Amino acid sequence: MELDLTPQLAKKLYGGDGGAYYAWCPNELPMLRKGNIGAGKLALEKNGFALPRYSDSAKVAYVLQGSGVAGIVLPEKEEKVIPIKKGDAIALPFGVVTWWYNKQDTELVILFLGDTSKSHKSGSFTDFFLTGPNGIFTGFSTEFVGRAWDLEESTVKTLVGSQSGNGIVKLDSTFKMPEPKIEHYNGMALNCEEAPLDVDIKNGGKVVVLNTKNLPLVGEVGLGADLVRLDGSAMCSPGFSCDSALQVTYIVRGSGRVQVVGVDGKRVLETRLKAGDLFIVPRFFVVSKIADPEGMDWFSIITTPNPIFTHLAGRTSVWKALSPEVLQAAFNVPADVEDKFTSKRKAEEIFFPPPN
Repeated sequence: MELDLTPQLAKKLYGGDGGAYYAWCPNELPMLRKGNIGAGKLALEKNGFALPRYSDSAKVAYVLQGSGVAGIVLPEKEEKVIPIKKGDAIALPFGVVTWWYNKQDTELVILFLGDTSKSHKSGSFTDFFLTGPNGIFTGFSTEFVGRAWDLEESTVKTLVGSQSGNGIVKLDSTFKMPEPKIEHYNGMALNCEEAPLDVDIKNGGKVVVLNTKNLPLVGEVGLGADLVRLDGSAMCSPGFSCDSALQVTYIVRGSGRVQVVGVDGKRVLETRLKAGDLFIVPRFFVVSKIADPEGMDWFSIITTPNPIFTHLAGRTSVWKALSPEVLQAAFNVPADVEDKFTSKRKAEEIFFPPPN
């Protein structure tokens, strides 16, 4: 059976006046199930509140648009209330309880990518809500809840039955939510648009890598991530993950073209990419992208906290490490052709500006 790597857009699962939650379906993007990857997107309108929940998957959250507030409770720890804005990446390990709130006019949009190897449904996240009609305590009898909380039955019924919103609600504009604390931000999140660049190539592109060095919490999540900004008409070198990791890519801005080559030199994907698309590159498959004139940005997770990539073009290419005789024999070409090949791309690495 051939792999279907076709990029897909997310589809709405639920929502209302306060916003909506979208997800990518493993039936339409089979590599989600095959790779044990989940992907979802939360969009909150002004005064939208995503009710407290925990998930069956470890995730990385990335703020695509807007600004707001996130509440995060790590197991057996106090609540962290952090300010979030476009470009923020947040590591969410197993067992973390989160809530999200938008008090601004601009829609707050957050991407979630994570590992579903231990989830109830491979390729999908399952959230467990603490309140609302599908909240955990609606399933317990009032006797059990009353004894757990040491409350009278009437109070239990009020607490459990008052919230009619499912997952996302819109709060009254006069309602005061907790104010975020900047001191809670450090160690919980990293802004990929403001962090020091790991790669910066003029007219080529820029990269910020999220790993255990700049956000140690990703070690608990077991995922690495990066934000790549490819300049107009520039190319991202063909490369692959050499530590058996999957690469899950969401197109944040712009558009361009992608090619993926797999086993036996077969091109398994050749298509156009646009903002909102999600696609997955299988283990050891080689991928390369070329941006349209307006450029293309993408956010990726890699299924290891400290990923290693091998590139097949540019100064750091594996070709530059091989001896000339090996290249001549491997390509079955004379020395002058091999010399032309190795004499190119001596300065550039990873990104190549458009040809003059």
